[in-house]
Amino acid sequence: MPSCLETICVRNRQLQHISAHNDRFNRTRLACWQMNDPARLEDFIKLPNWLLPPEIYKCRVTYGPDIETIEFEPYHIRPVQSLALVNANGLMYSHKYADRQAINNLFARRGSADDILLVRDGLLTDTSYANVALLAGNRWYTPAHPLLEGTQRARLLADGILHPADIRPADLPRFESIKLMNAMLDWEQTTPIPVQAIR
Repeated sequence: MPSCLETICVRNRQLQHISAHNDRFNRTRLACWQMNDPARLEDFIKLPNWLLPPEIYKCRVTYGPDIETIEFEPYHIRPVQSLALVNANGLMYSHKYADRQAINNLFARRGSADDILLVRDGLLTDTSYANVALLAGNRWYTPAHPLLEGTQRARLLADGILHPADIRPADLPRFESIKLMNAMLDWEQTTPIPVQAIR
């Protein structure tokens, strides 16, 4: 079984939404390695002294049956203003695997777009690194069958901000804009992209 990842946002020297990451970490350990002893990531993560309080950092935890590496790096948002629809039939990414080669191969097919919007079995799923939500009227919808169920997506669904739906490329004209979300992208501060920027 390949190694898996948790990517955790560190803001003001605090691990953000750590309980959601612990939930996925333990679900993955059970599914992939039959380990049913719950563990807490914060028991393994020690914040280095060089993290500055006003900055945002990415904490990357690589693990198998045991924690393999814990790395920190400054986080810079990668601007995305356009998306290319790319067929991802057969791609399985139900756990956050460290090996992203299959996704990187699809990302290489983006042409002049900034990122890809993957389509699997005729339904929209995710971009190369984020779940998505699409706005129709005053309601945000998220693909009901993403490649990976992200922690922020799960939280926004639980809060009633997002609503799951099967969305096909042909449905895109019904929507006004699309938003990207992951553990590092703050929902409130992320700028929507017009649907017309999806190619």
